Amino acid sequence: MKRLLFIFPHPDDESFACAGTLAKCRDAGHYTCLVCATSGCKGKSGAFSFSCREELASHREQELLKAAGILGIGRTIFYRYPDGGLQSLDFQEIVDRVSETIAEIRPHVIVTFPPDGVTGHPDHIVLSQATQQAVLQSEKTLAPEECADFYYVSIPHYYNYCKDKGPTAAVPITGKVDISQYREKKGEALRAHQSQVYSVNRAYPGVMEGDFGVIGNYEYYTLIRSKGRAVEPVVMGGGIQVIDL
Repeated sequence: MKRLLFIFPHPDDESFACAGTLAKCRDAGHYTCLVCATSGCKGKSGAFSFSCREELASHREQELLKAAGILGIGRTIFYRYPDGGLQSLDFQEIVDRVSETIAEIRPHVIVTFPPDGVTGHPDHIVLSQATQQAVLQSEKTLAPEECADFYYVSIPHYYNYCKDKGPTAAVPITGKVDISQYREKKGEALRAHQSQVYSVNRAYPGVMEGDFGVIGNYEYYTLIRSKGRAVEPVVMGGGIQVIDL
């Protein structure tokens, strides 16, 4: 049984980026763990009304837990850092927190956003940097065969639908996971984030109404490190290879 650790800054990032992969890994008998660094208290609230940011944060955590249940995520960890404030925190503190999680979970695979954060959001970028540093830090104490495969996840679909948010430092995509049997799971996970109806409708029009036709058959990744060594991202001549994490 593999242990896979997914590290994202906000509730809903997991569903946008790799919900199909998460569900597929669970069905394959693997253990999935999700870190959510903030509780999204500065996000939009959709049709809901809240008296304070703490109420919104609690609501978004519950939405994430619902999505996690749909996807069969084995464990969800909330760091509860300030939403929109990761760049204001001590960077090494975030690195050490992620390193502690890696040491506890001992994952075979780690996944986070690429350096551009997909959307360019500062929280996405900082957590990507911190996760990479934590991976390097953890490798110092492990034998090569104990080191996790480290992947960036990309969302070409997001670039297609949200053209004002194109990549700023794109990393070549080197692998894709076939989620054709898990498109409905991805759609239901996205629907769990009802407070984020604007963002979901913008990137996945129709999904909130139960039409999952816009959801593609693949989710996309770049292997960055394996067995404690850097991997040069290279796209093979036959195009993007179908992989399993």
